[in-house]
Amino acid sequence: MDPFDDLLRGVRATGVGLERIELTPPWALRFADGLTLFTPLRGEGRIGGTTVRVGDTAIVRGEATAEGDVPAVVVTGTYGSAARRLLSVLPPVIVVPDPVDECASLRTFLDTQDHGAQVVMDRLVDWLVVCTLREWFDRSDAPDWFHALGDDTVGPALRAMHESPDRPWTLVTLAREAGVSRTTLATRFTRLVGTPPLTYLTDWRMTLAADLLAETTATVAAVARQVGYADAFGFSSAFKRHHGISPTTCRKTCQSANTA
Repeated sequence: MDPFDDLLRGVRATGVGLERIELTPPWALRFADGLTLFTPLRGEGRIGGTTVRVGDTAIVRGEATAEGDVPAVVVTGTYGSAARRLLSVLPPVIVVPDPVDECASLRTFLDTQDHGAQVVMDRLVDWLVVCTLREWFDRSDAPDWFHALGDDTVGPALRAMHESPDRPWTLVTLAREAGVSRTTLATRFTRLVGTPPLTYLTDWRMTLAADLLAETTATVAAVARQVGYADAFGFSSAFKRHHGISPTTCRKTCQSANTA
């Protein structure tokens, strides 16, 4: 699976909290934790010092405040939860112009008072978020690992880790995927991505594991196998070192957040 497509598996709204809001200055909107879409239909606003104008779409990760000094009409879409594998690579605020005509058309539709069935609105907001994320990932400020996917040496190793996190990867087998020596892979991977290959692999496995615990009913042992650990005990120890909580606690916390 392409790493970008894998990230976007976390972008699927269910009963997304979509609001069309008319604002009188001075105004402020506070966003809760998670993932929030913010797009002005008229006027403009500021998020973290960045101005968001008509024709722009902002994606906000975590708690933040949008504010403005002019009258505005905005649409916000709040995801109650989003995959950690996506949230972990995003900056606090992404602002991009409409990347394709379809996104501008969606904004026009969102400016109507009668949006129709909730499931339709969920998918429309998903599409606008995906349009925005694709545009951002093509920019120079996207994560280092994403740009490294195009590298002849690092790209094959990265794709191998994302496509098969359950395999017992070592520096030797990753170097074999890349067709280079261990030293060459380790040096170039660290320079382009910012972390050594096996450190990146652990981070990816632990992020993916947290999503599996939140999104599925698989046992801890089954999740462990899916992310490359032979036994639940070793996986649980690694998970707690990485996240600071046990897999069981993570599952309970995530499920409570999803039903809140």
